[in-house]
Amino acid sequence: MEERKILVARTAGFCFGVKRAVEKVYEQVNMGKQNIYTYGPIIHNEEVVTDLEKKGVRVLKNEQELKDLMEGTVVIRSHGIPKEIYEVIEEKGLECVDATCPFVRKIHKIVERESKAGRHIIIVGNDTHPEVEGIKGWCEGPVTVISSHEEAENLAFSEGEKLCVVSQTTFNYNKFQELVEILEKKRYDKVVLNTICSATEERQLEARQIACEADTMIVIGGRHSSNTQKLYEICRKECENTYYIQTLVDLDTKPFQCIGCVGITAGASTPNNIIEEVQKHVRIKF
Repeated sequence: MEERKILVARTAGFCFGVKRAVEKVYEQVNMGKQNIYTYGPIIHNEEVVTDLEKKGVRVLKNEQELKDLMEGTVVIRSHGIPKEIYEVIEEKGLECVDATCPFVRKIHKIVERESKAGRHIIIVGNDTHPEVEGIKGWCEGPVTVISSHEEAENLAFSEGEKLCVVSQTTFNYNKFQELVEILEKKRYDKVVLNTICSATEERQLEARQIACEADTMIVIGGRHSSNTQKLYEICRKECENTYYIQTLVDLDTKPFQCIGCVGITAGASTPNNIIEEVQKHVRIKF
């Protein structure tokens, strides 16, 4: 029987920003510090967050929980936070370890600068995603979030309105371009900045290429991971037999089918050990 071909995306797994954020939390733990907190889950991966909790790291779910702290170290999540949260940390006299992804931090600086210059900020992304919530918190004027063709079409500002368009770092690159094309047809004074992370673009491109070749595609990542959801959507368009799993356990619950070629990719918050487990399982079982 011919051995099945397994294609694993080179870009699968932790990106630079996520790896940096996770390492910063573990550094605090290894230094023996007490009362370590992350503002929101450090990354969108339940296995990593659970492991940190076992080591005594607590997740602060909202601003009030932060305000209730009397002491401790607060690590800022990779997705970033609104400006006002930094101010609360400073007012409380807490130690702050900033693990915001540098690509996200760059967007904060852009929207702060452009909103001060009088531009209405347009964020292309998911309005409820932590990264977008953080970006909104750096705007000093009006801000609008869009994610669909309909929302882009329905934008109705006065002719010549000064806009600055940015994107959530993990947004689908092709869709971002489509929404920008809709805005280009409107007579606004626009500054358009493609702030999608370069690693995200590479990951999406490679996922599409592998999905085009594969009979079965496996996408690994957390349920709440935006970039993993985008990968699944991209792969599903090219390969109908696409599975979205968090860990190897989830694969056993799927009606897994494959003829010859299995493709594997993973979101930016997926640890390498999980990817390796899935790859090994596919090689042995299928």
